[in-house]
Amino acid sequence: MKTTHQVKAFNVLLLGMSFAGLLLLQGCFSKSDSNSDAANLGKLAGEYTATLTSAPEVPPSKPWLKRPEKVIVNIEVIEKTMKLANGVDYTYWTFNGTVPGPFIRVQEGDEVEVHLSNDPFNKMPHNIDFHAATGPGGGAEASMTAPGHTSVFSFRALRSGLFIYHCAAAPVGMHIANGMYGMILVEPRGGLAPVNKEYYIVQSEFYTKGANGDTGLQEFDLEKAIKEQPEYVVFDGHVGALTGNNAMQARVGDKVRLFVGNAGPNLTSSFHVIGEIFDNVNQEGGSIVNHDVQTTLIPAGGATIVEFTCKVPGTYTMVDHAIFRAFNQGAVAQLQVSGDENPDIFSGKTKDTLYFPDNSKNTDVPGKISQR
Repeated sequence: MKTTHQVKAFNVLLLGMSFAGLLLLQGCFSKSDSNSDAANLGKLAGEYTATLTSAPEVPPSKPWLKRPEKVIVNIEVIEKTMKLANGVDYTYWTFNGTVPGPFIRVQEGDEVEVHLSNDPFNKMPHNIDFHAATGPGGGAEASMTAPGHTSVFSFRALRSGLFIYHCAAAPVGMHIANGMYGMILVEPRGGLAPVNKEYYIVQSEFYTKGANGDTGLQEFDLEKAIKEQPEYVVFDGHVGALTGNNAMQARVGDKVRLFVGNAGPNLTSSFHVIGEIFDNVNQEGGSIVNHDVQTTLIPAGGATIVEFTCKVPGTYTMVDHAIFRAFNQGAVAQLQVSGDENPDIFSGKTKDTLYFPDNSKNTDVPGKISQR
């Protein structure tokens, strides 16, 4: 009886120690909200105008900036007709004339001052909702801008991570479906660890009146969007944006970091690089890092950061592994890796011979294989 009580007491003690250890580990990997916010709201050291880049390029980090800065971000809304696929045009609503909009790079604690200008020749009011902002609508109401006007608002980047931004003017889904989205990276103070190559990719859907491949200028189809039946699912705004002559480049030995977003507006992405395994995946663009991952999910309105090292030369195809979206609707990108072959890791084809299953060779009729 005494032994039983001792065992029970030991088990309770062990459970308590395990719980305490779990709390200790949680404290190591998470930040106190109040302490983090207080640290990030320190006095600004200076200000600069952000360098903005069009996909797939990424602006350089500024790891030498040790204190929060005011970062001025200038964005112009332009409604314009551009190519969606071969022979197919679409009237896009854009940030800075590109789809996706520009990549913005700041650091945790920075004050981001947004200047949103709506071209006077545009037909619609527009705004911008930053998922990196803490405040009503992510800035949507503060930035509502009529054609021919400029709105200014600011927010503190309180949390590091990779975040989507998008237009949130009504109807929100239509503005996103027409191309109004991009990404902002909030780095931890001092920046991310350096890598050899960084690229910027956003998946999205287009809902056109005509079927996939129908030529000419296509209009937005609200009924297809409501039913979540896109004609096109693409990377970086149009079919072929990152393939062939537009493919991203790297060399054997390079560590590659991809900032991947999913603007939706509806579908979840199953992002996969054929022939690679992700060394690191920042799940949903946050601080939790997974390792040795084949395919990662990106929700609509979400993002992820993936890293891998190029070990073998060749063309690596990136897809949404909901695979008909890739090879039938356009969600394909390519990374071309140059450098020396590495047969210790990957041999390529070494042999190609005829194969006849046992007892299936028909010698009476040359070239004919009998049924089993």
